[in-house]
Amino acid sequence: MAHLDASTVVIENIRKIATLATPDVLEGDLALGVRKGRVRYLGPRALLPQEFTNAARFDAGRRLLTPALIDCHTHPAFVCARAGEWELKLAGVSYEEIAARGGGILSSAHAVAAADNATLSRATQRNLLLLKAHGVGVVEAKSGYGLCLEHELRQLRAIAHAGDAAEIKTVGTCLAAHTLPENRRGSPELREQYLREVCEEILPQAARSALATRADVFCERGVFTSEETRRIGRAAKSCRLALTVHADQLSHSGGTRVACELGAQSADHLEYVDDADIAAMKAAGVVAVLLPGSTFFLRQNQWAPARRLIEAGVPVALATDFNPGSSPICNPAFIMHLAVRYLGMTPRECLAGFTRHAATALGLSTEEWGIITPGSRAAFAIWDVEDAGELPYYTGSNLCAGVITCQGWRD
Repeated sequence: MAHLDASTVVIENIRKIATLATPDVLEGDLALGVRKGRVRYLGPRALLPQEFTNAARFDAGRRLLTPALIDCHTHPAFVCARAGEWELKLAGVSYEEIAARGGGILSSAHAVAAADNATLSRATQRNLLLLKAHGVGVVEAKSGYGLCLEHELRQLRAIAHAGDAAEIKTVGTCLAAHTLPENRRGSPELREQYLREVCEEILPQAARSALATRADVFCERGVFTSEETRRIGRAAKSCRLALTVHADQLSHSGGTRVACELGAQSADHLEYVDDADIAAMKAAGVVAVLLPGSTFFLRQNQWAPARRLIEAGVPVALATDFNPGSSPICNPAFIMHLAVRYLGMTPRECLAGFTRHAATALGLSTEEWGIITPGSRAAFAIWDVEDAGELPYYTGSNLCAGVITCQGWRD
């Protein structure tokens, strides 16, 4: 991993560039010229403009260059693994049963509450660096293990600090509506108290602090209903937070329809969407974010219908869903493998899912993010493969030789 702290940089000795633009692939003895955090030249090294004569140099070692990957759905602000719960899952205990016993999200929330700020920031930075080691330069990072104003803000603050320390661009998402905290369970009145806290306190404070630009809701049986999701989503929009929804993961919960109704940036998971949901996504311009890592780790048989989404014209992004309970997976290439094998996606579609479409899911400009073209951000991943199609092929391996960023790339 390299951050080149110079305003003018040349990355040279590149054998192939997967641009995710037009043309899609460049081959030969290639170079990139970067000025003030933006790509200014890409093409044959022999034709590099004279303005780069005295630039700082980085040797790519005749490797493949892609845009730095964008992981558009993660939960990295946690401090403890949940391997014990994994053993219960292997013994046949369901995700929902573990949650009902006080495990799952609540166990991560207890750990966050017990950790001091330094511990939480260190753990979050460690988790972001795990993603970066696998080619990720931009991370959407959710709270949701706080479940009260104080600890939700602590998580969001830890995400911002860790992103700065790790030289990663983070997009903070407030997921206070992840589940009900323990002290808000047991009666409709307690449930209503937490819904009001989320809508009237946590989301407004997260927006005012500028620690979050988005809000998320877990719309699922046993969590938040579609009507509650609609209420929380409207509150988020009133705070000028963009919206995404954990939708239709374990059942046909109606979350996708609410996401479409409220103009969400994305609907995520989608294992149980139907054709009417897909048509609504296309009409509303909602991006599908598919998370096959959680389907795999939870040993479920219902996979998201990627081909139906793609054929309907819905942009399909991929993400790791990196979290301690249902997807402790920090390797996007492995997620790509699952998407090829179980979702029917092509390797090319998978790379687009972790670059251009992931940028769209986060509301980032696709002229700057998830693409290599003049004017795009200077954030790249280098790979020890012959072609980008090999990323899903080497199952579970990490063939990323590093993420390269240049001065000013996040500005």
